[in-house]
Amino acid sequence: MTLCISTRLPAAAMVRVMPRLLIADDHPLFRAALRQAASEHLDDCSVREACDLQGVLDALATDPDIDLVLLDLHMPGSQGLSGLAALRGQYPAVAVLVVSAHDEPRVVRRVLDHGAAGFIPKSANPSEISEAVHAVLNCGNWLPSALARSVAALPSHPADADLAARLARLTEQQYRVLALLGEGLLNKQIADRLGIQERTVKAHATAIFEKLGVRNRTQAGVLLHMLDLGEPGAGSSPMSA
Repeated sequence: MTLCISTRLPAAAMVRVMPRLLIADDHPLFRAALRQAASEHLDDCSVREACDLQGVLDALATDPDIDLVLLDLHMPGSQGLSGLAALRGQYPAVAVLVVSAHDEPRVVRRVLDHGAAGFIPKSANPSEISEAVHAVLNCGNWLPSALARSVAALPSHPADADLAARLARLTEQQYRVLALLGEGLLNKQIADRLGIQERTVKAHATAIFEKLGVRNRTQAGVLLHMLDLGEPGAGSSPMSA
């Protein structure tokens, strides 16, 4: 569960809390660069790594004390905003810093609307990475100065805010089922993948459709498609499909 590093304990306690980071990127060299930047500019920290979205979710499930995830938008299991949405839906107490080469202001605006605490371009230097990590660990937000003004000038898109709110209603298992529905898997295949009974999948699907305000898996798939990095809300409305 994410807590402000500077306020976890009273100053009088004089106990130093070691921040716990998770770096999620499918490129080993970039993970190493992020690890070095974080380690060199924090007095002490614990850093774990993951190369795909499932690895991120597994790490968070086994280590609930992770404070911050540095998340690449594009890696196995995650495309567009789907990985960010999964983390915010399943682990809302963990702070997320998105790290991406997609640094267009519109993309950054959408990242923030889906609950990220900040955005680090992949062109950022080590001191900027350190500044971003420090800001978020102290319960702040961070954007590079070159992007902050243009992102602030963009309004939040109602479709993103609405989608983020709908997805936040799902339980962890419901989000897993939804993601597999989005891949086109049948109920039996989802049951086999998750190690649960097919009737349990059907019950989850019914609850998912109700919480998302859709009627079937096709409409749920349209909602998931809105997490792509195209224009938010592009395509058919899930309620009119």
